[in-house]
Amino acid sequence: MRAVRFHEYGDFDVLAVEEVAAPEPEQGQLSVRVRAAGVNPIDWKVLHGLLAGGKPLGEPRGLGVDLAGVVERVGEGVEGLAPGDEVLGASITPAYAELALSTPQMLIRKPPGLSFEVAGGLAVVVGTAYATLDRLALEPGETLLIAGASGAVGSVAVQLAVARGVRVVGTAGEAKLEGLRALGATAVAYGDGLLERLREAAPEGIDAALDTSGHGELEAAVELAGGTERVLTIAGSAQAAELGVRFHAGGGGELTIPALQEVVPLIESGRFSFPVAGVYALEEAGAALRESEHGRPAGKLVIVP
Repeated sequence: MRAVRFHEYGDFDVLAVEEVAAPEPEQGQLSVRVRAAGVNPIDWKVLHGLLAGGKPLGEPRGLGVDLAGVVERVGEGVEGLAPGDEVLGASITPAYAELALSTPQMLIRKPPGLSFEVAGGLAVVVGTAYATLDRLALEPGETLLIAGASGAVGSVAVQLAVARGVRVVGTAGEAKLEGLRALGATAVAYGDGLLERLREAAPEGIDAALDTSGHGELEAAVELAGGTERVLTIAGSAQAAELGVRFHAGGGGELTIPALQEVVPLIESGRFSFPVAGVYALEEAGAALRESEHGRPAGKLVIVP
């Protein structure tokens, strides 16, 4: 099969599409013919060696966690899924490839009306948004500030919170404020004077805050929330460490499947917005990762083998 791989940590030019052996499903595993694989910040962080702790890359590796596709083969002990079934979720081998391994516990069936491009980008962002809201323990009627509310995780968190009766104040760039309002949030522009604008938007303060951007809104969030107890970041910035704000890592974890089961029917029915901002071939993986790291895509980026 063809797969995106790299032999050393580096910039996007170290990526190459190579012919490699197709992964064989073992006990409890299945192989999925990938129709779309989501691009996430974890992918370019791995590529750059930011998570390697200074250790060199021992052997060639690939990228990608999100996927949607068609079950190709099943290993012994697999129940509930069979070859030909359309699925979405997460993989246990790199998803920027024509085939990837997964398990039934990491997948749900893809509804016929949901495109592979949308389905392939859901797992990480939906799971992360769901898990962070769970950690913040929000109640109907409370006010949540979401910094970076127009991004992939932020926009999902906005819609989940609004659907649960939470009032959302979200920050975004000027060009994305109208789209943020359409999701049900009170939209506030980035930039100088942010704290004052947030006070106007939430004169009684906020109950909790979620930082998805890491672009400097945390100090205002902590002040409005009256401390760090119900402030959470997924950006892991130096400012978060200085302020003592908790960092959420690991995506959705065991909550990913419940998150997908809640959100996928909403997307299919048109009650939940999940735009795809760019579709790339395997050979364009470097361009997709560059856009993820340095651009401001208005939606999810996916790779289609």
